[in-house]
Amino acid sequence: MTTPDPFRALADPTRREILLILATGDRTIAEVAEGFAMSRPAVKKHLSVLLDAGLIKVTRRGREKVNSIAAAGLSPVSDWLADFSAEWDLRLSTLKSIIEKDLQ
Repeated sequence: MTTPDPFRALADPTRREILLILATGDRTIAEVAEGFAMSRPAVKKHLSVLLDAGLIKVTRRGREKVNSIAAAGLSPVSDWLADFSAEWDLRLSTLKSIIEKDLQ
C-alpha cells in the first residue's frame, strides 16, 4: 500500500477545480461532472485519486455516493505552505525594520 500523496493529487488542475467545487458543498459524481467537458467515468477517476490521497471522503445517501472535502487530508499541504509563510513573514518584518530605520 502506498502513502497517500496530496501533492501528487493536487498537481492536476482538474482535481484542483473539483476541490473548489466541493468547497462550496457536497456533490454526487453527476453533479461534479456537470462542470466539466469530460465523461462521468473520467470525473470518477479524478475523484478516486482525490479519495486515495485523503483529500475527499465519500458517503452513501440512499442510492447515491456523495463526495465532500476531507479537511484533515489538506493538513500536509497547509503545513508545507506554513513554512513558506513563516519565512516570508520574517523577510517582510526585516524589510519593514530597515525601511523604518531609514525613515528616522
